[in-house]
Amino acid sequence: MDAAIRQANRRLARRLVLAAVAAGGLGFALVPLYDVFCAVTGLNGKTGGAVSAGAVAPGTADAARWVTVELAGNAMPGLSWEFGAKRNRLRVHPGEMVTVAYYVKNPTDRPLSGRAVPSVSPGWAARHFKKVDCFCFKRQQLAPGETREMAVTFFISPELPAEVRALALSYAFYPIEDGS
Repeated sequence: MDAAIRQANRRLARRLVLAAVAAGGLGFALVPLYDVFCAVTGLNGKTGGAVSAGAVAPGTADAARWVTVELAGNAMPGLSWEFGAKRNRLRVHPGEMVTVAYYVKNPTDRPLSGRAVPSVSPGWAARHFKKVDCFCFKRQQLAPGETREMAVTFFISPELPAEVRALALSYAFYPIEDGS
C-alpha cells in the first residue's frame, strides 16, 4: 500500500509540473495571439499599421454619407506634455482622404520622448479606419519648451456599415525613457 501511494504521488507531481509548464507556455503565447486577433477583428480599437495613399482609389468617396469623427488626445502619467487635437470633431465622407492636426508642447526644462498609441471606437469598426501617415508611427522627442504640430492622414473605408455614423479617434501618449 505504501508503494502504491508513492507511485500515485509521483504521477500527480508529474501532472502538476506538466500543467504548470503548459500554463506558462499559454501565457507567453497569449500576447502575440491577442495582438493578431485584435488586428484582424479591430477589437479593442486597434487600427493596424499604415496603408498606402493608393489604397483609396480616386472617386471612391461615398458623397451621400457622412461620418462624424471625434478626436481626442491625452498625455499619460510620467509624460508632462500638453497634447490634444486642434479640432474636436469633423465630418468626413467614407473613402475621402483627410488630414487632421494634433498639437504637443513640452513645458518642462528637459527633453522628453514619447510614443502615441491610437484607439478607435467602436472597436469593431476600427478595421475600417485606415491611417496613411501618422505621428504615431514613430517615437517623438521634444526639446524643453518645444511646441509642435503633428498630422495624421486617414480615410474611412467605404465598406464601413451604413449604421455607423460616428467614430472616435483617440491617442494616448506614453513616455519613453532615453535609450529604450
